[in-house]
Amino acid sequence: MPTEIEINSYYVNPLGYIRGLYTQTANSTPITNTTVETTLLDGGVGSLLVPANGFKVGDSFHAIATGHISAANNNNLRIRIKTNSVSLVDTGNITMAGATNKDWKLEIYFTVRTIGASGVASIVTGGTFMYTKDASTAFEGVTFSNQVSSGFDTTINNTLEVTAQWDTASVSNNIYSEIFTLTKTY
Repeated sequence: MPTEIEINSYYVNPLGYIRGLYTQTANSTPITNTTVETTLLDGGVGSLLVPANGFKVGDSFHAIATGHISAANNNNLRIRIKTNSVSLVDTGNITMAGATNKDWKLEIYFTVRTIGASGVASIVTGGTFMYTKDASTAFEGVTFSNQVSSGFDTTINNTLEVTAQWDTASVSNNIYSEIFTLTKTY
């Protein structure tokens, strides 16, 4: 069976679908003891950039991030998924249950619905953020979904960003990613 070939930094298998756009190769810098919105990603291989006019209607993507988190009980964490500083989806404040060095997972899906300039182009983004809390080791988390057309523009370069922000600066509030992968699913 033929192997995958690289086309414009995308890997295409013999069946024609694209995968493997980006993978993080180091832990991100921990976001701790601050209220500043900060990137949750670190360097990697591949690209988080889609060039101007590179999107097509129906383009769909899947991203997964995992890492470790500690949180003071009842403090808030906010996750934002952006392109060019335009928010595609915002979890809003997630009131955290106490957690000490627990695992977390962020799963994101994107589909381009229309292409063009801001106000014409649209993208829908949805997913989940979950983590394990200290008490009873039960999962906590949120789901999110949003469609954006204002500000989203497929005629310019688009670079994916994932950020986290605490509402309280505390050494007990810490999050970093260990794995982040972005694939094109359609």
